[in-house]
Amino acid sequence: MFGRSRIQTRTDDQIRAMRRAGLVVGETLRVLGDELRAGMTTGQLDRLAETVIRDHGMRPNFSEVPGYRHTLCVSVGSQIVHGIPGERVLADGELVSVDCGCYVVEDGTPWHGDAARTFVVGGREAGSPAELALSDATEASLWAGIAALRVGGRLHDVGAAVEDSVEASGRRDGVDYGIVEDYVGHGIGTAMHMEPQVYNYRVRERGPVVRSGTTLAIEPMVTLGSPDNHVLEDDWTVVTDDGLAASHWENSVAVTTGGLWVLTEIDGGQAGLTAVGAPYAPLDQG
Repeated sequence: MFGRSRIQTRTDDQIRAMRRAGLVVGETLRVLGDELRAGMTTGQLDRLAETVIRDHGMRPNFSEVPGYRHTLCVSVGSQIVHGIPGERVLADGELVSVDCGCYVVEDGTPWHGDAARTFVVGGREAGSPAELALSDATEASLWAGIAALRVGGRLHDVGAAVEDSVEASGRRDGVDYGIVEDYVGHGIGTAMHMEPQVYNYRVRERGPVVRSGTTLAIEPMVTLGSPDNHVLEDDWTVVTDDGLAASHWENSVAVTTGGLWVLTEIDGGQAGLTAVGAPYAPLDQG
């Protein structure tokens, strides 16, 4: 149903269906993080993700986007987002952002989950300090954006919180991080990408009121240098103009009167929300 805010909202049962899809997304990303190692190709990661999703009785949703046939987007190094899986061999120390989604069909209606994580091939000990700090800053901004969500709040509070977090990390790290403005978060539910757009930066308007049952995908993309970017000849892969690294973190989140439920975190977001002082409010325990 739609409130005066024009943000589509979900019932509790619909949110529970989205949690079932989101939990599989979270589990798939966990498996990928465990299996990621030097010598693997991005295509191997993609095939593994499809197997995990289908073994859980879900369907990949990226492969149903017109013109795209893969389960994941795998963006390495200077690639910001929409990297196409293929024959690229991963090397120790590389920063790899993996974007994953799937859906479940219940009573004829699809319910979607969508999330992204940034990994380091070979583990944190293999990464460069600057790129580790970049990923940490991006993850921190994701949780800051999520924590800005509350019933009665304004949608664009998310972008302001993300920007403030990135700038604070930059001051701490002595780096002028870039926030990619060309690609933003979105509503999610019966489709993977729905209105409204969720900015990762401060805008003048406050945006519509957030209401109970709002479900959104929050996904900051942050660069080690300039956020200026371009799309490669494959018409998908977005890369930084200066060749410096990028990081992408994303979660699908439900907002209710009780607080927040991070649908694509295995623990429902309990640890992350507690760390930023935001209310954890699962509709189901476990």
